[in-house]
Amino acid sequence: MKYGMVIDLRRCIGCNACTIACKQENGTPPTIFYSHTSITEVGTYPNARQTPLPVLCNHCTDAPCVDVCPTGASAKQANGIVTIDANKCIGCRYCMVACPYNVRQFIGSAPAGYYPDKGLTSYETVAYAKHQVGTVEKCNFCAPRVAAGQLPACVLTCPGQARFFGDLEDPNSEVSLLIMQHNAKPLNPEAGTQPNVFYIG
Repeated sequence: MKYGMVIDLRRCIGCNACTIACKQENGTPPTIFYSHTSITEVGTYPNARQTPLPVLCNHCTDAPCVDVCPTGASAKQANGIVTIDANKCIGCRYCMVACPYNVRQFIGSAPAGYYPDKGLTSYETVAYAKHQVGTVEKCNFCAPRVAAGQLPACVLTCPGQARFFGDLEDPNSEVSLLIMQHNAKPLNPEAGTQPNVFYIG
């Protein structure tokens, strides 16, 4: 079992529903984004257009973040998901430097919430308690949801149905078939990390 994701850029409309779903699921503070969509402009007027590129942790097979972690806080699970144990993380941020995708986030201070002058909402009070100051965080493929047999929040929420999730070691899984049929490619393969998020288009 090795979990991975396929993102079909032909279907992605750059709406950031995945970004919001991720923040809702993980209750992340205002400046912390496990997933985001980069927008670039291509072409020239009047034929210019915007191109969205969703980016998240690639759960690399040869994860450099795991290799450099001095405490074992960053670890690769048997199912291929790279996780961070906040109780072991000392906030050295070596993993942030090692990551070729720049998707790890540091919790530098206690979150003030989206309306600092109003205090934390009930939701924020509960959600932010899960995030330890002085530690690094990132996407974990919604590991608790996956363990319960559910899809990651970003996959479930995508209105364009551009995200697919499954077992890359099963040649008959949807993700494996999509990679084969559409010659899906990862980002920055030259980094040599063997990423497990693939893109079509």
